Amino acid sequence: MRWKRGVGGGQIEDRRGMGGGRGGRGLGLPVGGGLGGIGLIVVLLVMFLGGGGGFSPGASLDPFPAMPPAQGGQPLEQQQGDDLAQFVAFVVEDVQDSWARSFAEADRRYEPTKLVLFDQATQSGCGPASAGTGPFYCPADSKVYVDLGFFRELRDRFGAPGDFAQAYVIAHEFGHHVQNLLGISDDVNRAQQEDRSQANELSVRLELQADCLAGVWAYSAYNEQLLEPGDVEEGLGAAAAVGDDRIQKEATGRIDRESWTHGSSAQRQEWFQRGFREGDVNGCNTFSDGG
Repeated sequence: MRWKRGVGGGQIEDRRGMGGGRGGRGLGLPVGGGLGGIGLIVVLLVMFLGGGGGFSPGASLDPFPAMPPAQGGQPLEQQQGDDLAQFVAFVVEDVQDSWARSFAEADRRYEPTKLVLFDQATQSGCGPASAGTGPFYCPADSKVYVDLGFFRELRDRFGAPGDFAQAYVIAHEFGHHVQNLLGISDDVNRAQQEDRSQANELSVRLELQADCLAGVWAYSAYNEQLLEPGDVEEGLGAAAAVGDDRIQKEATGRIDRESWTHGSSAQRQEWFQRGFREGDVNGCNTFSDGG
C-alpha cells in the first residue's frame, strides 16, 4: 500500500508504555439478539447514500474471536513498532476522510474518532482490555483499540502478512464506528435483547457488514491510487485468517457453527470482496434474507 509517514497523528491516542490504568467506566449498552428489529436497519442503509462479543458491562464490537494464546514470542522491536504506528495513523486518517466524504454526499455529518494504541492492557469505555482481546471498537467512547502485537500474530501465526492485511483490520473497526453513527449497532442491540436465541446470528451479520464497509473503503483507496498489486489479496487473506471456523479449528480442533459471532472465513472474504467490488454501502445489507 502506498502510504506516507507523518500523517494522521492527531487521530491516534498513544497509550503504549502507560500500563492499564487509563480509561473510563463501562457505560456502553450490551451487544446482543432478534430479527424483529432488522427492518429499521435496512431502512437506515437505504437512507444512507441514496439508498447502514464484547466486554462487560459495556459492550465492545470486536472483529475477531479471541485468538488462542501464542507459545512464547517476542514483542515487536521499537523501530518496527514506531513505523507500524505511523502506518496505522495514515490508514486511520484515510479511512475517516473517506467516510467524511461519503457522509457529506448524503447530507450527513461524520463524527471522527480516535484509535487508541496500547500494549499489554488498557481501559476503555467498555471496560478493561488486554492484548489477547484483539482489536475492537467500543461504542461507549466511540474509540478503536489496537495492540500492535496483534499484527505480528496475524502475520506469523495466522499466515496473513502485508500492510493491507493490517489496513483491513483497521477499516473493519471503523466500519463499526459507521454502524454506531447510523444507529445500526443500537438497533441490533435492541433486537438481540428481544430474542436472545438470535444473538449470535445478529452478531455475525453485524460483523460481516463491517467487513463489507471495510471493502467500501478499500474501493475508495483504490480510486486514490493507494493500492499496489497484491493488496486486495492481502486483505482477503486477513479476512480468512480471522474467520470463526479457522479460529475454532486452531483453538480446539473442532468447529461449532452455532457459537459463531463473526462469520466464517469464506463469509468474511465474500463480504469484504462485495464491498470492494461495489464501492457502495447499499451493497452491504447483510441483514436481508440473503445475507
